[in-house]
Amino acid sequence: MAAKYWLGKNALGQRLKVRDRWLQIIGIAKNANYRTKIEAPTPFLYVPLRQNFVGVRNSLLIRTRETPGAIMNSLAREVHALDPTLAPGVAYRLQEQVDRMSYSQRLAVTLVALFGGMALFLAAIGLYAVMSYSVSQGTRELGLRMALGAGTRDLLRLVALRGLRLTTAGIVIGAIAAVLLTRLMGNLLYQVSPRDPVAFGSAVVVITMVSFAACFLPAWRATRIDPVRALHDQ
Repeated sequence: MAAKYWLGKNALGQRLKVRDRWLQIIGIAKNANYRTKIEAPTPFLYVPLRQNFVGVRNSLLIRTRETPGAIMNSLAREVHALDPTLAPGVAYRLQEQVDRMSYSQRLAVTLVALFGGMALFLAAIGLYAVMSYSVSQGTRELGLRMALGAGTRDLLRLVALRGLRLTTAGIVIGAIAAVLLTRLMGNLLYQVSPRDPVAFGSAVVVITMVSFAACFLPAWRATRIDPVRALHDQ
């Protein structure tokens, strides 16, 4: 509010008229969020409780180790001792208030995480299917390698590297697409950059681990091939 109405000036000591009453500014508070964590700063003014002429309810913030239900009776007694005509409303934890205001963001993040998990699962199944098909089509090659002296470790490395090449290509393409598209999710994030390096690094690590697991079973099956039977069948 100070920046909007007293641009380039010091708002302290200035006066403004609200509902036929002149008020003097005695302090400037930080910008605050009232409805959501990502809302744009909105002009607000604060007045002491005794000067509150808006006619709305007042809220009290109480630091306590007790639950809201446990302090309601004590709170009601204290309020009635000050003014018998006052009746305190329902007490809520501050975290509950924050959760209510951030419900839409948390719901969106939950859905994104759910769809991301499903996409990761489908990608793992697809990679497993491709590697299984590759092993079945390359039975003769693998059998010949084993006949020429290739060991279990050699076959595991050969099949796993083929799968990881596919994974690397997918990660590069996906990372480029993510960098270009994550800016569209900026309104769902709070104090986190859409291009946060930790988030991108964690995603790469998880995808690599899942891909390795999807490649391992076909690679392990390749080591169980009987070279004589493989050459005979082909």
